[in-house]
Amino acid sequence: MEGPQAVGGPVGTDAGNNFVQVLCCVCGIPIAPNAANTCASCLASSSDITRGISTEVTLHQCRSCQRWHKEAGKWIACELESRELMALCLGNVSGLKTVKGSGQKVRLIDAAWIWTEPHSMRLKVRLTIQKEVQKGTILQQSFTVVFIVRNQQCIECQAEFRQGSWKALVQVRQRVAHKRTFLYLEQLILKHGAHRGCLSIETFRDGMDFYFPDKGKAARFISFLENVVPTKMKTSKKLIGTDDKSNVSNFKYTNLVEICPLCKDDLLYLPAKLARNLGNISRLVLVKAISNVIHLIDPFSGQTAQLSAEAFWRDPIRPVITAARSRMSRFIVLGKEPIVLRKNVSKRSASRKQRSRLASLTLAREDDLGVNDRQFEERSHVGYLMKSGDVCVGYDLTETQFVDEDAEAMRSSGTLPDVVVIRKLYGGVASGESDAAKKRVWRLQRLDVEVAESMRNARGAKNEAEADDMDEEDFLREVEADKDMRSQMNLYKSELLKKKAKTSDSDAMVDEEGEAANKNGDDDDDDQGVKLEELLDGLVVEDGPDPEDARNAEADDAFELEEGEKAAKDGINYVGREEARNVKAKDGAIPQSSFGKQYDIKDFKFI
Repeated sequence: MEGPQAVGGPVGTDAGNNFVQVLCCVCGIPIAPNAANTCASCLASSSDITRGISTEVTLHQCRSCQRWHKEAGKWIACELESRELMALCLGNVSGLKTVKGSGQKVRLIDAAWIWTEPHSMRLKVRLTIQKEVQKGTILQQSFTVVFIVRNQQCIECQAEFRQGSWKALVQVRQRVAHKRTFLYLEQLILKHGAHRGCLSIETFRDGMDFYFPDKGKAARFISFLENVVPTKMKTSKKLIGTDDKSNVSNFKYTNLVEICPLCKDDLLYLPAKLARNLGNISRLVLVKAISNVIHLIDPFSGQTAQLSAEAFWRDPIRPVITAARSRMSRFIVLGKEPIVLRKNVSKRSASRKQRSRLASLTLAREDDLGVNDRQFEERSHVGYLMKSGDVCVGYDLTETQFVDEDAEAMRSSGTLPDVVVIRKLYGGVASGESDAAKKRVWRLQRLDVEVAESMRNARGAKNEAEADDMDEEDFLREVEADKDMRSQMNLYKSELLKKKAKTSDSDAMVDEEGEAANKNGDDDDDDQGVKLEELLDGLVVEDGPDPEDARNAEADDAFELEEGEKAAKDGINYVGREEARNVKAKDGAIPQSSFGKQYDIKDFKFI
């Protein structure tokens, strides 16, 4: 007896082709013969193509840096619901990759995130795969894979909590008796974020040590130092261990970075040859500022020059007077006479910003008031800032003896001036208030450093702490009187200014000198004082956010934590909270390309 023949024929075949059919051993419908003699629907109901694919996987995340472990000690940063995290999850599912020689291929059709509780330490992914069960029979099935998140420290975070884990050490040293240069360097590091990647920072009296996990990060930090201060460097390395089989050696690198001993406001007496090379500048100069070069200024003519780091280290110069509080004297300004330099008549008149800043000042020592009538008349490069009644600090050369023989000979002969004015004093410091530091309306951030054990156990630890406080106060006075220096760092509003109501009183605290000048009817040329617009708000955890900021933060959080937003941006399907409750762990297989489907055609007839 002949078997049934197809009249209409299946889709994609010729209508005239005749073939022999057999009955399905389960449901009895006629199908083309196959190895199991079973139709696709019965194969789908009795087959599980997800067999061999893991449905529960463990992922490791670093609690400190929130990175995910990939493979072989590699850690990557991924956002939740992102494409990168999906690739990481699929890479850890065993059974998805085709095994060579097995002949079975699993095709991934779709992958979608499923909503989970934020603190459940679980990630769920809905996978849809296809697999060929028999020749010509392809089944499709969806199932859920659960990823369990475990905490594990990455290599970098382990190094932060383990002693002796550093690979590169940068020792920054300056052979001076104060720490003002390091306080300035600390502010530059904070503003530019140069300390990122540093394991720990240790401070000493003459410098700081920076520990890094690898040589590359230390090299980037050294490059930053070379761009902000004049330095010279020495490098050494120490062998820790060697693997003879793989010819791999483990070294620890130590870099000694020495900063030039010149500091801001130091008084120098230059050699005659160097003064001629610097534009024939006067031999008696002040250090105006320190960057990757040394900025010099003649305090009596205003002429400036720059001394490169290479030129300094080729022939080092020692200051004749170091900018220390004990070497400075306080002076009262009794009068000011502007000095107008000769200008080229063919040029148009100079603007207010371009006019000469030189002025002849009449000064008197603060200690001499009421004792004698001794006065000094000297030129000054900061004379434009002064007015009658102001207080400034400077060097009194009449009571100073230089170590340099040439400088001492010039001073003894009366060639050098009697007073060198350094800067103007502001606020409570000028009036001599004991609590002037507490009334300062601005503050600076500090690095999180560890004090060296040698300094903690020293007998003079108390004296060292007092010296550090004095150096910090001297540095704050320098910042207060130098606008260019403040532009290189971040200043924040102090707690005193935040507690005050937003009235004109706060402006008077910052710019009281300008009001005094307006009362006298004089033009106020002082542009070096701290202005209120220079100060940043900073973060105060105790007070909490402002109401408006809190509303904006809540709106931002709601926007950032919207479910499925990141997945939608990356083109990944997302199963929301309500739909996730109805998702089954595993769906039944569905035939995609199979035998026997031609008998579902309505115009099919048996003959």
